[in-house]
Amino acid sequence: MQDSGSSQRLRHLRILDIIEEQGYASIEQLAQHFGVTPQTIRRDLNQLAESGSVRRVHGGAGRCESSTTNAPYHSRQAHNAEAKRRIAERVAAEIPNHCSLFINIGTSTEMVAQALLEHRGLEVITNNLNVAAILQPKEDFTVIIAGGTVRSHDGGIIGEATIDFIDQFKVDFGIIGISGIDDDGALLEFDYREVRVAQAIIHNSRKRFLVADGSKFNRRALVRQGNLSQLDALFTDVTPPAPLLALMREHGVALHVVEAQEE
Repeated sequence: MQDSGSSQRLRHLRILDIIEEQGYASIEQLAQHFGVTPQTIRRDLNQLAESGSVRRVHGGAGRCESSTTNAPYHSRQAHNAEAKRRIAERVAAEIPNHCSLFINIGTSTEMVAQALLEHRGLEVITNNLNVAAILQPKEDFTVIIAGGTVRSHDGGIIGEATIDFIDQFKVDFGIIGISGIDDDGALLEFDYREVRVAQAIIHNSRKRFLVADGSKFNRRALVRQGNLSQLDALFTDVTPPAPLLALMREHGVALHVVEAQEE
């Protein structure tokens, strides 16, 4: 049965409220919330995207955002928090005790730091004050903070001094977050200074893990950090778009998709 116009309009308004609150909503989540089919939600999101009300992404939709300015830190911290937690736990399961890591800037990488607290004997180099604060209580961890300029809004450390510091090390794992992933595999960020530090982390890590929830696929951002093909594994909560899957197969990038939390 087709929706009546009034019920569809009401659902559209509620969908907009959910996306504004969360930053991103999946088709599956919205279908369960409204008790309708995924096809109905897919049609709703396509209509909302055509009107410019939402940004359509693989598997769902997100807020319409600027390609030059990132969302506020506290908004990003709350956005898709449960998915980020599950992704972080999956990453932590791949990290052995008594190894060395870089952990860079981002709310997803901060979740990884939290998930690593049950590990033993880690040596962590970070340019993220929040990561350092999370790991600091672990007496058997060595936590090294990179020097540089501290961004007041998120505790990220950036600049030439940070790059020089990172270049002194060669670690087992680099844990990297990202603002957006384009269909050609381009890894995108908003701050070119952050990008240069992340590039140093990629260059100086033996294995490179990218953590990215589903809202990052096809999300626009201004600065190119690198390409998905440079990494060893992607950890996410939704299956990436087909062009990215083909790229990952071509370059041997492992894919880890965490399962949705059961209701």
